[in-house]
Amino acid sequence: MNFTALHRAAGAAPGPLTEDLLDAAVLAGAVETDDLDWKAALPPAKSLPQSDFPKDVAAMANSGGGVIVYGVVESAKAATKRTDAGALSESHERSLRSAAVTAITPPVFGLEVYLLGSPGLQAVVVEVPASLEGPHLIYKNEYFAAPVRNNADTVWMKERQVEQMYRARFDERRRAREALDALYVETSAGRDVAQRAWLIGVARPVLAHTRDRRSRDEARATLAKASQLALFYANRSGIHPFENVDINNPRPGLRRWVAANTATGERSRWKEAWISLHHDGAVAVAVAVGGHRWSSDGYFEGGQVESSAIEAAIADVMALVRRGSAGTGNDDYDIRVGIEWSGDGPMTILTRDTSNQVYDGASIPVFRYTPVETTIDAAASDFDYYWSVHDLARDCINQGGISNVLLIQPPEVDDGE
Repeated sequence: MNFTALHRAAGAAPGPLTEDLLDAAVLAGAVETDDLDWKAALPPAKSLPQSDFPKDVAAMANSGGGVIVYGVVESAKAATKRTDAGALSESHERSLRSAAVTAITPPVFGLEVYLLGSPGLQAVVVEVPASLEGPHLIYKNEYFAAPVRNNADTVWMKERQVEQMYRARFDERRRAREALDALYVETSAGRDVAQRAWLIGVARPVLAHTRDRRSRDEARATLAKASQLALFYANRSGIHPFENVDINNPRPGLRRWVAANTATGERSRWKEAWISLHHDGAVAVAVAVGGHRWSSDGYFEGGQVESSAIEAAIADVMALVRRGSAGTGNDDYDIRVGIEWSGDGPMTILTRDTSNQVYDGASIPVFRYTPVETTIDAAASDFDYYWSVHDLARDCINQGGISNVLLIQPPEVDDGE
């Protein structure tokens, strides 16, 4: 659920941004703050880069995020009445997002634009996300400066403030890296990597989610939706971790829900898997990918991994991120996928030939698998996100000498969202 400065000004609970919410804030005479800025008219699309829009967005991003509301008249910083902000076409909205990327350095991504009201009394709400990439700078000819909100005003940072913000950026990057490291180590702990290779996939929001803990029903719903999306990304011929965990009865863990392994019998333990959905938005998958069954009574060696098993696991990790991040407002995720193997000899990644027979002629021995890392936008378009899934899988199998993915073939359509 969304909770913005507009909700706070209206005295409302978390929820969608609506015209009623705006009316309540104006009726209450809400005063501008660090994260709330009233504007009467939307700046014209043609002059956006030269307008105050980049400065206002950069200042808001440098101050922890907030909302800029066009279509409200203010007096002494307090809202007095609604007015028409002007028309907002699709191209105008694209121009707003483009200006936040091209006229600000580093760019401000993830701008949300809402149109409220009806023609003649329309308001436009621009929600600026919190950012770890500050200070965000704007350029005027040969000069640059870093704007920041000071209560209701926009001012320019002094040298010491700029220094502190750069230090905060680097410290936060270090902490995010350490948190991802810890999640990966925790997820890989206790796996029998001397007997069979395990894929470890972890993802963590760049900004920790500020949300209530998921209920069991919410966790169950998220897992169910993610499992369906994973089958869309990678077709059913792969062995998905989701197929071997109990998604209908997630168990409580430390600030998380755990979908426990169900592949417990002697004849099915080769596909053991564990999935966890953390309250801060992180997700983790651990799945045995070495030593899979290749016939009714035949099994690969512990260090032999089919590329399709890697692809299916990555589809599950990415589907968890996509569905688990929905509605949280924190869409940038750091992702790490590794394969842990400490048995005798190198690990080998296997593929299939045109006759669907196991083929290792293109494989190269992997004596130590280097985890693949990336940062993705979990709220990207369906098509762009699908390509992120594909590219991550390709990077992971390329390390074993395999060129092409087998299961993840992005189509020219969306994922049905």
